[in-house]
Amino acid sequence: MKIIVAGDGKLGLTLTRQLALEGHDLTLIDANAKVLESIQERYDVMVIQGNCATMDVLQHAGIKETDLLIAMTGADEINLLCCMTAHGINPAIHTIARVRNPEYTEQIYKMRDMFGLSMAVNPERQAAVEIGRLLKYPGFLKRDTFAKGRVEIVELRLDEKSKLCNVALNDMYSIVRCKILVCTVLRNGAAVAPDGNFILREGDRIFVTAPSNELTKLLRGLGIITHKAKRVLVCGGGRVSFYLAKQLEKSGIAVQIIEQDPERCTMLAGLLPHTDIFQGDASSEFQLEQGGISDCDALVTLTGIDELNMIISLYGSSCGVSQVITKLGRMNSNNILDKLSLGSIISPRELCCNTIVRYVRAMQNQTGAARTVYSIADGQAEAMEFLVDEHTLHCGEPLKQLKIKKNVLVACITTGSRQQIPNGDSFFCEGDSVIIVTNGDRVIYQLNDIFE
Repeated sequence: MKIIVAGDGKLGLTLTRQLALEGHDLTLIDANAKVLESIQERYDVMVIQGNCATMDVLQHAGIKETDLLIAMTGADEINLLCCMTAHGINPAIHTIARVRNPEYTEQIYKMRDMFGLSMAVNPERQAAVEIGRLLKYPGFLKRDTFAKGRVEIVELRLDEKSKLCNVALNDMYSIVRCKILVCTVLRNGAAVAPDGNFILREGDRIFVTAPSNELTKLLRGLGIITHKAKRVLVCGGGRVSFYLAKQLEKSGIAVQIIEQDPERCTMLAGLLPHTDIFQGDASSEFQLEQGGISDCDALVTLTGIDELNMIISLYGSSCGVSQVITKLGRMNSNNILDKLSLGSIISPRELCCNTIVRYVRAMQNQTGAARTVYSIADGQAEAMEFLVDEHTLHCGEPLKQLKIKKNVLVACITTGSRQQIPNGDSFFCEGDSVIIVTNGDRVIYQLNDIFE
């Protein structure tokens, strides 16, 4: 499929890497020649320097023959104009624009046809929603939902006190007392697809599939005492902080925001009447104590500087804050980060990239495309949800009789309102929802791709 990515910042780079791996014909447009030169050295893509919102540049990029335009520049207005112009030249094109300004939210929804928009994405808002979900279950590092919220894949880290240390997966039920499936284990930076004899070790990050109503039982079985956050301290007053505070205000959760810029503090105070705004340096121990770090239920670091977020999160962990959430915009997860007490790591660009990749795959497969796509285990595995339809092979056949490709796991089958963690005798039928976890470089576009 021919795709143009306009604007090659952090999100554009992440998209370029993913879409290039999936074999798409990519053209990148950016005003910065050095950025384009660096990208061209790493990926087999075409590059064009210029203003992506102009007709000349878009025509030079081959907009008339393009299937999808993704506008990801740093300016909402340029992204919208780029999509409008592209749609004017090629009415059949699909367009995705990043629109971050909260003032445009309602306008985009009402005027999407006028802007020629197929979809608008807002990484900061997505990040705020994800953080809000994590605050509801403080025991988990990450939560991804499937089957309309009835099934989840959650991430846990095993410390030296964990009941699961040195336990084989076959023996887990005697401890957790609920039906779950460990679909992936991240050990020493490498993702492993475990079997029942796999023994868990201290430091492992495990990715567990479970019906949502089993999550409380899981935490209770592991002896993890959690309660919904009543007071949250947020460091940084950017867009993610605004969206998050707005969300928490509606839930009746007390929020304190520490922001250094006096003008930004004044603006936030006007927009968030039920949130306490402190003007000051979030890296200051005095300011953090004034904000109540010693008695808050959760610390969320959302400044625009990754290193500062990491330092504040480490300090919060040392102060005994029960839940720490760290936003990283630039730094990729790796072994170094894995050794640090940063709590849950949130990456707005990765969340947004997942959404766009799902759209791209749906374009390729008008029938049978994944309903949901999540990158897990630091990008080394994918979890996808598919609907079983009349084209799906092997309906009604037990899983133990099927030849499924290596490193592909059927993690959950949902039939109506009933979810099951499958065994060899389980089967799926038309109308069911199936969650697949795949480790490795193989891309699964539709459910039939899992079969040999």
